[in-house]
Amino acid sequence: MLFHSSIRKELARSFGATLVVLFTIVLTMLLIRTLGLASRGSVDPQEIALVLGYTVIGRMPTILTLALFIAIVFTLSRMYRDSEMIIWFSSGRSLGGFLRPVVRFSWPILVVITLMVFFVWPWANAQTDQLRDRFERRGDLERVAPGQFQESSSGRRVFFIDKDTADGTEGRNIFISSTENDGRETVTSARSGRIEWINEQQILMLNNGQRLDAPADQSSLKVSEFEEYGTQIGSSAISQRGEALKARNSWDLIRDPSRANLGELGWRIGMALTALNFVLIAVATTTGNPRAGRGGNLFFTLFAFVFYYNLLNLGQSWVASGLFSLGGYMVGLHGGVFLLTVLWFFKRHYNLSLRGWLSARRTARHAAAGAGA
Repeated sequence: MLFHSSIRKELARSFGATLVVLFTIVLTMLLIRTLGLASRGSVDPQEIALVLGYTVIGRMPTILTLALFIAIVFTLSRMYRDSEMIIWFSSGRSLGGFLRPVVRFSWPILVVITLMVFFVWPWANAQTDQLRDRFERRGDLERVAPGQFQESSSGRRVFFIDKDTADGTEGRNIFISSTENDGRETVTSARSGRIEWINEQQILMLNNGQRLDAPADQSSLKVSEFEEYGTQIGSSAISQRGEALKARNSWDLIRDPSRANLGELGWRIGMALTALNFVLIAVATTTGNPRAGRGGNLFFTLFAFVFYYNLLNLGQSWVASGLFSLGGYMVGLHGGVFLLTVLWFFKRHYNLSLRGWLSARRTARHAAAGAGA
């Protein structure tokens, strides 16, 4: 049918253009953020592309939701502005008739959003956490660039290496300054050193050097020489970091219904329901106002998305803290938005207004009074 095909084609063009623009903006913002993490030592500079790719993939459900919402609003507002809607209304079409082609265009995108938020979102977060965890667990000696002083991961040691080998496991002219928990300071220097793994601990074995110990009150100094000396420079090969909620499998969240898990599960279900509600909101609320132009609909689109998305994030913390149950939160937020949207849709579909209803009541009362007289 010409009516359905024309609307779906225009929605497809608008959705594609909006998706490209949003993807470019988000990619640029995430690139700046990732570069900042790399400069602070939270991400391996050699793995920036991987971290950026996983992060963008994890943000795709939000990007697709916003792109779909903007595409529907812009398409309908353009039809209002060019008086296309008046032609369709005059030919017997109603506002409810636009809901079917919009839903037919949107449902594949809604399915993709649902699958991504339940499966791709935790997978992408798990991959990012693994990259960060692997980078954080690297040995202190691996953080050092030859000829530069470098602080350790704990902040209690300062390393300096004059030269190292290509694989980074051996170094020459090593200097280490460390501060112990009791305030004692030690300065160790050696001609050479190598990295060894002993009982899953990364150990730096120093050769031909000396060690200076100074207590916290600096009352005395102790100097000792050694031919070989070992010191731990890395954490255990097995990561001690717990699994983040965002990286947990959706099925694991269902099997372990703790408050935190229910909060994360509610956020994932809510993202799918939010995308569906936004499709209905776009059809129900988009109007044509020549005085406001396209800016009015764009402002409403961004405001509605930010407001609803923030409520979604707040709902996750409310469920996790026990303030609301998962069922009450889902019905209250998403069910309430759906109900209000349906009521607004019927108001516009049947052209209902409070002023017209009150006027009809007054006319009926006057007619009844005249008939009684």
